Amino acid sequence: MAVKEIPVVSFSKFLKHARSIVKNPLPFHHQNFERHGDIFQLMIGPRTQVFFSRNPNFLRYTLQKNQRNYTKSKIQTKDLKKYVGNGLLTNEGDSWRKQRKLIQPAFHKKQLALLLETMEAVIASAVAQIPTDKEIDIFPICNDLAFQVVAKSLFSSNIDAQAIAQLKHSTEKAQQMLVKELRQPFLGWYFKYFGPVKKHLSLTQESRIVLSQLVQERRDSGKRHDDLLDMLLDARYEDGSEMEEEQLIDEILILFVAGHETTANALTFAFQLLARQPEEQEKIREASAFAKANSTNLMEYLRANEYAKQVVEETMRLYPPAYFIDRVNFEADSFEGFEFAADSNLLFSILEMHKHPDYWESPEQFMPSRFKDNAGMKHPAYFPFGAGPRMCIGNNFAMYEMMLTVVKVAEQYTIDSVDSKISIKPLITLKPKEAFLQFSKRS
Repeated sequence: MAVKEIPVVSFSKFLKHARSIVKNPLPFHHQNFERHGDIFQLMIGPRTQVFFSRNPNFLRYTLQKNQRNYTKSKIQTKDLKKYVGNGLLTNEGDSWRKQRKLIQPAFHKKQLALLLETMEAVIASAVAQIPTDKEIDIFPICNDLAFQVVAKSLFSSNIDAQAIAQLKHSTEKAQQMLVKELRQPFLGWYFKYFGPVKKHLSLTQESRIVLSQLVQERRDSGKRHDDLLDMLLDARYEDGSEMEEEQLIDEILILFVAGHETTANALTFAFQLLARQPEEQEKIREASAFAKANSTNLMEYLRANEYAKQVVEETMRLYPPAYFIDRVNFEADSFEGFEFAADSNLLFSILEMHKHPDYWESPEQFMPSRFKDNAGMKHPAYFPFGAGPRMCIGNNFAMYEMMLTVVKVAEQYTIDSVDSKISIKPLITLKPKEAFLQFSKRS
């Protein structure tokens, strides 16, 4: 096959748009995709480039077929790691495989069934407190709900409000600092030597101390709660040994970081989308009533509640919380005639794939029914949780949480929009911006 030339976006053009890229790089990347096709290289320095792709087949190749030749970029394996430790999200190679094998059983559906009542109770409490008959930004409520779900699923009732608030504060501040480092690399010297990085690393260390105390209290109590912490403490490697303390704290911290924000983002976008289509709210209520009538427990109810699942899946198609995936190849590689030298930086836009007109009918429209009959699992350009061996370990946990929340809100409230536009704020995850809605109690 003849070698294909990859279109180049010059360094001068990158500099010309630098200010807008710092605020929101997505319009710039979209323009380049529209102009150059599904792959281009962006010069971010005189001799440094990043390859951007929205080809889903290329992504599956790197995540599945030839995944051993690819690793995560330093954004996660170095930059993020310094704030959240060496857990599943940031770990690589044999160490990651060992950890994944150890932790995977804790997220099997049979184990998650033990957490559903805790999850439902936290969600019910949070949903009941949504202010009514006035404009509110729903994101802080979704954010607090999602953090509470993770905290209670990990530590049951043994974690108090002060500890939750401290963990929430430190994880959010660390992400904000990381975004500054990534978007403004020219200020790296200032961040490193004049205190900002040190300050945020100190916040992270405070969180690690809180988590360590919670773990020690559980060990000392000798009581079981069948929560995620018990499952992690029970986990054993092939030689019968348990996780060392530092590794356990790393994994817990990752669960807080990865487990709450992406869910909070997706829930916020779901409510914004539902507010603009009231008929979808009614469909959720009708489907939920049918599911309740045909199930005997919470797990059966969730499995029967297909429409809530479709709403969540369609939301994550339009607004994928993990909106990009990055990889670096160990050895030179090629795909469909394009060649990549070793150590090439590849950035795959999930957002662009999820709205690619070659793969989706009416890609900008909110149509949950497109995911009926489990179509999401079969679609070639759908990656809400990644793919391959590194697919998100908490995908089922997140889906159950989002489905329960969407249903409980739809059953108790009518959601109305106060703004025709849905605004986004792309940071490490795709976050909503000024998500103002109005909720009214249903009789």
